[in-house]
Amino acid sequence: MQTVLTAKRLYDGTRLVDEPIVVLEDGYIASIASRSAAAMPAGAQVLSFPEATLAPAFFDVHIHGAAGHDAMEATSGALTAMGRFLASRGTCSFLATTVTAPFDATLRAVSGLAKLIAQEPAEAAARPLGIHLEGPFLSHAKRGVHPPQFLLAPDIAIFDKLFEAAEGQVRLMTLAPELPGAVELASHATRRGVRVSLGHSNATAAETRAAIAAGASSATHTYNAMRTLDHREPGILGETLTDDRLFAELICDGIHSMPEMAQLWWRAKGPERAILVTDAMSAAGMPDGEYRLGGLTVQVAQGRATTDGLLAGSVLTLDRALANFLKFTGATVEQGLRLLTKNPAAMTGLETETGRVSVGRPANLVAVSSEGDLEASVLHGELVSLPG
Repeated sequence: MQTVLTAKRLYDGTRLVDEPIVVLEDGYIASIASRSAAAMPAGAQVLSFPEATLAPAFFDVHIHGAAGHDAMEATSGALTAMGRFLASRGTCSFLATTVTAPFDATLRAVSGLAKLIAQEPAEAAARPLGIHLEGPFLSHAKRGVHPPQFLLAPDIAIFDKLFEAAEGQVRLMTLAPELPGAVELASHATRRGVRVSLGHSNATAAETRAAIAAGASSATHTYNAMRTLDHREPGILGETLTDDRLFAELICDGIHSMPEMAQLWWRAKGPERAILVTDAMSAAGMPDGEYRLGGLTVQVAQGRATTDGLLAGSVLTLDRALANFLKFTGATVEQGLRLLTKNPAAMTGLETETGRVSVGRPANLVAVSSEGDLEASVLHGELVSLPG
């Protein structure tokens, strides 16, 4: 049986369609039309969201875990639990993100993740489209909670071992551009199809520009674990905000950065280069308590995840990030939706996999209110969440 989605409008990743009729069949999008141009199919199940906007389901390029599990567990059970929870919050795809750990442990994790990524999903759950290496090539000065004893100097041979263990599934890598060998590694990784994101860094503006020239294309969780802005040495943060070649992530939870800083980020990066992420760890979707982030023990209370008093990821979900972003900046829901659909797909080069609604694609959609609140999540044509 066909399923029909109707709403006030559709943002398909490129344009807006008023009063859309989106027909789903066998888990795929069969047709898209406006009510003025097409009749409602007879006998179809109709899901109507009269005041909402339909859009592509979300893509999180920076997430360590959720639902009590960490991506570095690299087991089917862990990724399935994560995927079910993320699907209920509107996310259809993600990059399984590592945290700095003993090198052998990281090799085992990326090898296990690669085999799971290659499998077809067995149910309506968010699926990993690749791996984000956050570490080990990070600055000691801006490491955050990444264990200092496991940080490594940028090294092409070490990167290649990780890349081969991951069977080419590394899509994104965070790199501190000031480290010796970082520029050469940025160039090498880019040639292998890996996007380089600058972060956990105390880099000067000149050091940042050198990495951008070598191929770096994004910045990891803007403001956090970055050299602070100075009017005589703008540093990595100044370049992140002003260089239009860079995409830039933001953890929009009101904890990692204040609403005023979200406004500044939005004014600087705009709709073409801004990306919302969660940086969520295993406690996302769970009650307060003690959880794991890679090999770290993290305490979670009242929305804050910390270890030794330092922020250690978040418990944010992308639907809440969207609602927060709209509240903090005054942007429209259509503007906000781009930041967790089209832009992350463009940054990673995964536009054929995610970030758009079009005929023939998997039926992965969300319905959101004008305030950015999630009204429904549909994955592979199945309604997996109907909040409220």
